[in-house]
Amino acid sequence: MGSYTDQSSSSRPPRIPQGSRDTRRHTPKADMRGLYQRAIRESFVKLNPRIAVKNPVMFVVWLGTIVTFIVTIDPNLFGVIQADINQQRLLNGLITLILFFTVLFANFAEAVAEGRGKAQADALKATRSDTIARKVQANGSITEINSTELRRGDVVKAIAGDMIPADGEVIAGIGSVDESAITGESAPVLKQPGTDIASSVTGGTRLLSDELTIRITADPGQGFIDRMIALVEGAERTKTPNEIALTVLLAVLTQVFLIVVSTIPPFAGYIANFISTIYGAEAGNSLRAGASVAILISLLVALIPTTIGGLLSAIGIAGMDRVAQFNVIATSGRAVEACGDINTLVLDKTGTITLGNRMADEFIPLNGHSVEDVARVSLAASVFDDTPEGKSIVGLAEKYRVGVDFDTSLAEGVEFSAKTRMSGTDLPNGKQVRKGAVDAIKGFVRSRNGRVPGELDAAYERVSRLGGTPLAVCFDNDLYGVIYLKDIVKPGLRERFDQLRRMGVKTIMLTGDNRITASVIAQEAGVDDFIAEATPEDKIEVIRSEQSQGKLVAMTGDGTNDAPALAQANVGLAMNSGTQAAKEAANMVDLDSDPTKLIDLVTIGKQLLITRGALTTFSIANDIAKYFAIIPTIFAAAGIGALNIMALKSAQSAIISALIYNALIIPALIPLALKGVKFRPLTADQLLQRNILLYGVGGIIAPFIAIKLIDIILPLS
Repeated sequence: MGSYTDQSSSSRPPRIPQGSRDTRRHTPKADMRGLYQRAIRESFVKLNPRIAVKNPVMFVVWLGTIVTFIVTIDPNLFGVIQADINQQRLLNGLITLILFFTVLFANFAEAVAEGRGKAQADALKATRSDTIARKVQANGSITEINSTELRRGDVVKAIAGDMIPADGEVIAGIGSVDESAITGESAPVLKQPGTDIASSVTGGTRLLSDELTIRITADPGQGFIDRMIALVEGAERTKTPNEIALTVLLAVLTQVFLIVVSTIPPFAGYIANFISTIYGAEAGNSLRAGASVAILISLLVALIPTTIGGLLSAIGIAGMDRVAQFNVIATSGRAVEACGDINTLVLDKTGTITLGNRMADEFIPLNGHSVEDVARVSLAASVFDDTPEGKSIVGLAEKYRVGVDFDTSLAEGVEFSAKTRMSGTDLPNGKQVRKGAVDAIKGFVRSRNGRVPGELDAAYERVSRLGGTPLAVCFDNDLYGVIYLKDIVKPGLRERFDQLRRMGVKTIMLTGDNRITASVIAQEAGVDDFIAEATPEDKIEVIRSEQSQGKLVAMTGDGTNDAPALAQANVGLAMNSGTQAAKEAANMVDLDSDPTKLIDLVTIGKQLLITRGALTTFSIANDIAKYFAIIPTIFAAAGIGALNIMALKSAQSAIISALIYNALIIPALIPLALKGVKFRPLTADQLLQRNILLYGVGGIIAPFIAIKLIDIILPLS
């Protein structure tokens, strides 16, 4: 039986995982033992030029390391150095060592992020094992085969105690399935055919009771567990548009600084000749030494955005990992990042904004009938209704100690349909009992020449203004009264919608309820807009309308009728308990089947963008401090020594101090890159101001302090 007014959602609300979010985020628990040892090994593996070249900024540092190593062996390789050759070799060696560790630290950051994903993938692999499947042949016979031999379209039978061999749809039977291996939720889930959200099963889960006949929907290696493993292992990680754009920007900045630094030697040589004629050869040689290859490479590395260059990949991988920790399968990093750019959230009311299980709260008698009369007829109309609403009506009616006066074995239940918008019972004597949307029952009564009392509209108005759902109930052409179904808004949603609003995200609620009820729920929940009496077509229309204004739209759904809208949305989150059509249309699947998780995904996406922006700001701001640390000291002979406002001891000390800071800041920021900058619901302007103040100004001040401290500690003079 379906819901009588909410056509936009499924009749049976999805099982919402219990407990706090933190208690079920990492499911299954990943084993992080040995993570850092493996990351250290991977850091050296990533020195392979074919891997290193994928990161242009760090590849330049890697090439610089090789060049400085060569000039450590022969300091005069690119020209005679007018300085003590042993001292120059020592300086070049220190520069080489620091640059090498800079590359290693960047590789380490990426390796740690990948290692976390691989650890979770290993935990997921532990839930996946080859099992024996009972394949149903065309003639009805059953053959036992290995689960890896199953193909899409095959039919299998599972009995109590069996592991579900592969992803599929239940086509016969009813049984309880333990999905804790993938969702972390211990409560078994009832699976049965013919429903939008209870017919889908996932390979690796276990059937606890009864029997199920399942049609396989995924070939080996293409199931949801396999897709999640591929996601967290990074096998399907491709750079997102924003990440590509930032990589191009960093590459351009690197090229600009490369050109700038490579033009220094001829200018330095010209100025050195001029200085030599005025201050003597020693002053000129000092300037020429400042333009040596190792010094220029040091200057280049200090000026290019190595911090964000070294952490960029780790930030993206960590964002994907956070999504996986929330038990969400994303088809790509593009889908994850799109969450951060979302402008509009389209949300179903039932199960997302409200708790979903609307409960019968009151019988309102009309037309001269008593409350007991309404209870008796409501019970007769709901005796075959297995929905939570129907069961709550039966429970409320039983409180009035009423029963049915007909043989239920001879009666026939009439299921709810979106067309009739009512359900009920056909009695053995030919009489008909119906309950459903008020307008639908009005039409039913009038079609049988019955009278609709004027007080019905008043009862309808009263229930609607309370935010409830009014169901009219009748016996043939006699309208008995109204059932008040109470709908409860989930606690805390108003605050979360307020946060989204501050970030510029518009929320739209879709519901099949009448406009009055919808407006009350919308006001209580705090959404920006709502669409009442919505049909599946309305969902697509809303999404297209928002997209035509240049907005990115996200929505969640679980039914077959949600599939077109999920495909149309920029971010479509399907429930794992939903239909195969919905899951294939969406670009994300929630294994917990929690519709409100879409709000969390928007937060994760925005946190990913915020983290990337914050660290980019910090990295570029660092260059200002490093400029004042290196250039004034190495070109002091050119008359810019007064710019050495940090009062660093010498050119050598300034270079080494700046490079040490440049290397150490990368591992220091790894925890922030993996965890993400703390999310705050701010507008774009507020976020920009905060980033400039905290990471921009902070990025300028921190290197000044750190480089000066390193300069004091270093024994160089």
